[in-house]
Amino acid sequence: MKVLKLSAQGLPQSWISLEQAVIHYAAEEVRWEVGAQVAVFRGGHNAATGQQSQIAINSIIGTKGVPKINPFEMRPGLTNSKLFARDRNICAYCGGHFADEDLTREHIRPYAQNGVDTWMNVVTACRACNHRKANRTPEQAGMSLIYTPYVPTLWEDFILRNRRILADQMEFLSRGLPKSSRLRH
Repeated sequence: MKVLKLSAQGLPQSWISLEQAVIHYAAEEVRWEVGAQVAVFRGGHNAATGQQSQIAINSIIGTKGVPKINPFEMRPGLTNSKLFARDRNICAYCGGHFADEDLTREHIRPYAQNGVDTWMNVVTACRACNHRKANRTPEQAGMSLIYTPYVPTLWEDFILRNRRILADQMEFLSRGLPKSSRLRH
């Protein structure tokens, strides 16, 4: 399970482990918290009162300090798992829905024609369509794209990074999604 760490202003910063979250709580760096309580860590007993220390962890925390991520300068890393999630595991050519292991990263303008490996030049394709298109552009292969590529926003990238998002985390991140996002339900 991961905790969604935000800047004090509410911008997503990173997915952190429960142990990393405990460190933020113990260092009094958590300015605010939302979402459900997901864990309680217990420490030692106070010699004077006999009370045991404990830190309750919420699923979303806002931390002190200056954000390390500027959402306007963010360039999300391109991985197959994030690409397939962006495209909802749908082949850009035949429209079929496939499991990850049956999909490929397909370059609209192929490397052989000076294509680059960027969000705007790649789509998800099934193996059969990728093989049929080969080292040609969609126009040269007579294959039309059924959707267009796009660069994910900061909020989309945080959703694409984590396959085990809790409902309250998804609700929070969904508020930052553009209306046109394919990640909206």
